[in-house]
Amino acid sequence: MSEHAATTLPSGRRAVKAVIPAAGLATRFLPATKAVPKELLPVVDRPVLQYIVEEAAAAGISDVLLITGRGKTSMIDHFDRQPYLEARLEEKGDQERLAAVRRPSQIADIYACRQHEPLGLGHAVGVGEAHVGDEAFAVLLGDEFVDLAEPLLPAMLELQARTGGIVLSFMEVAPEETKRYGIASVADPEPEVADIGEVVRVTGLVEKPAMEDAPSNLAVLGRYILPGTIFDAIKRTKPGSGGEIQLTDAMALLLSEGTPVHGIVYRGTRYDTGMPLGYLQAVVQIASQREDLGPAFTSWLRDFVGTRT
Repeated sequence: MSEHAATTLPSGRRAVKAVIPAAGLATRFLPATKAVPKELLPVVDRPVLQYIVEEAAAAGISDVLLITGRGKTSMIDHFDRQPYLEARLEEKGDQERLAAVRRPSQIADIYACRQHEPLGLGHAVGVGEAHVGDEAFAVLLGDEFVDLAEPLLPAMLELQARTGGIVLSFMEVAPEETKRYGIASVADPEPEVADIGEVVRVTGLVEKPAMEDAPSNLAVLGRYILPGTIFDAIKRTKPGSGGEIQLTDAMALLLSEGTPVHGIVYRGTRYDTGMPLGYLQAVVQIASQREDLGPAFTSWLRDFVGTRT
């Protein structure tokens, strides 16, 4: 085993911090994202980023670090208080909107650190080392979230606390879609963790393989629980796909050195806002579920779709 072989965290110690990489340029949404971060695009009346922070908080994580980039300070502002606006709403007696405006500042403790160059997801996660330290932590990508009624993070946190290694989340994709994701090769889990959910033991990871080269159809989702040893692995990871430092490569390095890697296959509802089509689908799905908007919106939507067929 390498001299860099990973050591596991004490069993039972759950991750209590989260890192959200959100420094990307979001070129798929230009020109809208020229001045507005993609993470603040609204899904009905809440930005994508708020849904993600709420997902972390619902799993018991109250310390959230945003990895930001140039021109993205408005993400931090969203989670701050606005005394003038709050005072105006209070004067008008608009308690519902007042509560909604105050809500972001109450979800979690928000911190920020800047990634000065867009050098890949692995590099972005590595920027958080000083804040996270050597303990386990969650990584939540800034363009997807899950339905809080079908949570994913609690099971991932429990699994990582038992194994001390890396915990990933997977979804099944069509064979022709493997080239868009990190794909895992897997085996049956150890009996002592099989009770947590649909758990698999990860034996290998490959970034965006062609359909004929993919070891499975299990694609890595944008949720990870990582041990503190990932930071050393990132430093030893050379640029890979796209000339960037890939988190998948750093995790594969730890796997090769003996760090246990497990995954949970997620079958709940996931909203992918990383591309315009997925973003629009998320807006429609969530608007349809709203008690205040759903009935009128879905009625209009049926009529609108009917006129197009």
